[in-house]
Order: sequence, then C-alpha cells, then structure tokens
Amino acid sequence: MAAPGPGAGAASGGAGCSGGGAGAGSGSAGIGGRLPSRVLELVFSYLELSELRSCALVCKHWYRCLHGDENSEVWRSLCARSLAEEALRTDILCNLPSYKAKVRAFQHAFSTNDCSRNVYIKKNGFTLHRNPIAQSTDGARTKIGFSEGRHAWEVWWEGPLGTVAVIGIATKRAPMQCQGYVALLGSDDQSWGWNLVDNNLLHNGEVNGSFPQCNNAPKYQIGERIRVILDMEDKTLAFERGYEFLGVAFRGLPKACLYPAVSAVYGNTEVTLVYLGKPLDG
Repeated sequence: MAAPGPGAGAASGGAGCSGGGAGAGSGSAGIGGRLPSRVLELVFSYLELSELRSCALVCKHWYRCLHGDENSEVWRSLCARSLAEEALRTDILCNLPSYKAKVRAFQHAFSTNDCSRNVYIKKNGFTLHRNPIAQSTDGARTKIGFSEGRHAWEVWWEGPLGTVAVIGIATKRAPMQCQGYVALLGSDDQSWGWNLVDNNLLHNGEVNGSFPQCNNAPKYQIGERIRVILDMEDKTLAFERGYEFLGVAFRGLPKACLYPAVSAVYGNTEVTLVYLGKPLDG
C-alpha cells in the first residue's frame, strides 16, 4: 500500500518539471538568523510561496522555522490565501494531513493553460469540467511534471464515464484534444493510460492488456478514488483502489518529464485530481 508522505520542502512556485530541490542554506543570516522562531513565523505568514522558498535558503534556522511544522501559522495563512474556500470546506483534500500538503497539492493541480479548449477548471482549483461537445475527446495535464523521485496522486470521476475515461501520465508533447470518442491518453508514444471503462492499458495507440490482472476485475464506481503511483527511479506506473495495491501497470518509462493527466468524452462529467506527495510503502 502507498500512502502520502510529508514530502521535502515547499512545492514549486510555478509550472514546469519538478527536479531536485535545494536544501537549507549554510551561510549566516546575520541578525535575522538570531530572531526567535515566533517572530520569524509572524513575518513569514505574510509572504507568498516563491518568497518562502527563497527564505528557506537563507540559513538553517529559517529553514527549520519554515519546515519544522507543516501546520504552522505560515502554512495556514498561505493555504487560506491560495486555495478556494470550496476546496477547504469540502472533502476534496481530506487525505492531506497538513496545510503545507494542501498548498503543495494546489501547486500540482490541473493547469488552466494546458488542457483542451472544451474543458475548464472549476473554482475549487482541483476539478475539471468537460463541456458537452459532440465528437471530441478532451484532456488536461497538471501544472508540474516529474523527471525524478516517487509521487502519488488521487483521481476520481464525479460524473458518468461515457465510452472512454482514461487516467495516467503524459509528456508535454502528447495532445490534449482530438476528434471523435477515443482513448486520447495512450493514443501515442507520449502518453500512458488506464481506461476505467473497459480496464484496458493503453500506450502508443495499442492495448497493452487488461488491468488489474485478475479474473472478473470490478468495474470503476463513480466517486471511487484511484491512487496513481509514479516511480521515476524504477520507471514504473502503478495504481491502487481503496488502499488495495492493484499492481504495476507500466514499466520502462522514459527518462522524461511526465505529467499526471486524464482524458474524458462524456458531456458535463467532472474529474478531480489531488497530488498527495511522496508515497510510503507499507
């Protein structure tokens, strides 16, 4: 089973591919390095994420002040300013243990600038809504992709699946819209997907077998959260359902920047994606 871990450092401040993060600075911060943690926390609570990332590099004292408590006033304040009230008062983020984890999830949510013209991201910041456009398959990628490390996120459909409903990963080169009702995610060599309708694995325009590999695999139920686990060290993509590990779906992933992605065909259906952080085996 994989569960979200605390992660290391703050989330990236902008879209792109997430690589290795910098640690705490080793230099002296002068008088700032001697300020009490409570005073620093008060000052930090007024800063934005990009500014906090810079502050974490000043010295070890500032780094510890920022990252020692993921539910500190710094992260609570930033969470309240950054996330929509709907996301905070509903159960969308119920599996995230801290304010910092919620801020990080928002940084890794669907991108409003990297999706089909036939979808939009709702005000909660985490849910994709597909407009009722005939003869079109529409997808979306997240703001940040991954070229290293291990990552987990949850995806769930909040409306009918239609004939094709695919979750998986894609490079920046994979298309996010095409004509007809097809398995867009997995239609070329730039994306890998699991079609929740027929349980087929898809890549390079071909079916790579059924998943999970068991007799009479249950069909996806609306609202059921699927956990996706990307391991860029082992180059694998795996899935969980209801905290049951379903197995590795894809092996031999390329050394590239890979983004969480989905594709849908049903009009007015909605899909939510929440980044969890680093998975823990156990």
